[in-house]
Amino acid sequence: MMPERLPSIAIALVLAAMVAPAHAETIVITMENLVISPADASARIGDTIEWINKDVFAHTATAKNGDFDVTLPPNKSATSVLTKAGAVDYYCRFHPNMKATLKVAP
Repeated sequence: MMPERLPSIAIALVLAAMVAPAHAETIVITMENLVISPADASARIGDTIEWINKDVFAHTATAKNGDFDVTLPPNKSATSVLTKAGAVDYYCRFHPNMKATLKVAP
């Protein structure tokens, strides 16, 4: 490697470290007794949502804007990573009275 390129590479590595999310979190959203809990959740881009179905029948987490559609068999869980900011209203396709909002910050 050419010595004159080392400062450029060092600067690029520092900038890349500053852009990467510092601490992605896992946000747990539970479906139990035909209720989504919490009904209003907040997260950031890069966070993981852990969807947990504690009921004896299947549920979905279906975004009204099409951002996600997760199917959860009875007593199972799934995860998804958030890639887009904004408020997302979602519901269960099998039980449309189950509604919630996920607010995703940049």
